[in-house]
Amino acid sequence: MWAEESVFYQIYPIGFCGAPLQNDGVPVPRIRKVLDWIPHLQKLGVGAVYFSPVFESDAHGYDTRDYRKIDTRLGTNEDFAQVCKALHEAGIRVVLDGVFNHVGRGFWAFQDVLQNREASPYKDWFARIDFGGNDAWNDGLWYEGWEGHYELVKLALWNDGVVNHLFDCIRQWVEEFDIDGLRLDVAYCLDENFVRRLRQFTDSLKEDFFLVGEMLHGDYNRMMNAGLHSVTNYECYKGLYSSMNSYNLFEIVHSLLRQFGPENWTLYKGKHLLSFADNHDVSRVATILNNKRHIPLIYGLVFGMPGIPCVYYGSEWGAEGRKEDGDPALRLSYPEPQWNELTDLIAAMARAKRESEALNYGDFSSIVLTNRQCIFQRRSEGERVLVAVNIDENPYTAHFDAGCGMATDLITGKPHDFGGGSELPPYSVAFWKMER
Repeated sequence: MWAEESVFYQIYPIGFCGAPLQNDGVPVPRIRKVLDWIPHLQKLGVGAVYFSPVFESDAHGYDTRDYRKIDTRLGTNEDFAQVCKALHEAGIRVVLDGVFNHVGRGFWAFQDVLQNREASPYKDWFARIDFGGNDAWNDGLWYEGWEGHYELVKLALWNDGVVNHLFDCIRQWVEEFDIDGLRLDVAYCLDENFVRRLRQFTDSLKEDFFLVGEMLHGDYNRMMNAGLHSVTNYECYKGLYSSMNSYNLFEIVHSLLRQFGPENWTLYKGKHLLSFADNHDVSRVATILNNKRHIPLIYGLVFGMPGIPCVYYGSEWGAEGRKEDGDPALRLSYPEPQWNELTDLIAAMARAKRESEALNYGDFSSIVLTNRQCIFQRRSEGERVLVAVNIDENPYTAHFDAGCGMATDLITGKPHDFGGGSELPPYSVAFWKMER
């Protein structure tokens, strides 16, 4: 599938476009800003853009009012269709956020329930409504909110009326925007039968339609067995920055061995999880890493490990943002894209990933592992690549049997000689493609 060979780029549109945090109802075609960034995305080597919520909502996008209409703060459906068309013409796929677990209080069907109560034809569209209870808004009824957030009204995804409405909207998105996939918000909460029906439906809509789910914890196979192609690899997200900050690469490599290693009990061997150093919900990687010289190296691991790498807008040049300062601090609007040495390196690693059979499909095994250095192998039927990372301020010489004498670094294009040991310079990453 195309996604397995792609580098994803996440845009949180309300923040990216500098839209008001609350829906002011004033139509402004801010989403067209993406058009100006397409040359940057192409230079970076992006194969797909994942847009966080774009549909009409009360505030942050995950509180949907209308799945059929682009958020007024971003523009019109026609504006977004032009953006999608331009991305496709640039060879970049489009993945939207499918926020199906819950809606906002402004969702039209919930508003009908508030107005008509027991007489509303939509009263069974929501997970649990108690007309004998009350809520913080003094509506004279109680309902289930997502994880106690009552501005997010939980949908009854086992209700055929809800499912049919959502599927009609997805069909519209394919017809109007030609989307290529969905990222399912809080997939760990979704009804598994709904996910099975969704996979069957999207398979019928478009060939190679991609489904990736947000999984924070638990067994990722649960939702992939229900029909998702991929899920977010939060286990390794934590391991990536934690192993850097504690100078303990055993943590991340052991997670990778647990997930993808050669043993029979490996959990996700052959599967393509979504790999990331940060996103719209967590502190920027440039902020959370104690040693800023580790920033390029963490991307070396993200691009070298099994999975589909995803870069969050702004982080490719080292933008900062702290979760403790609130979500808006993580979702800033930048006037234009920036380019620096970090961006150069990420673009080179994106090219290497895109063009390497082993980095896309290869298995995983650990070759050299110390607290501050690791070398692991990605091997496919036709290619073998060693990913070498040194997070220390000092050089390190690794002695091991490479199985050949020479290699080419896919990042720099320079040759590498294994004779006499392999020196890893301070704070370095290399993708050595082995010569047969």
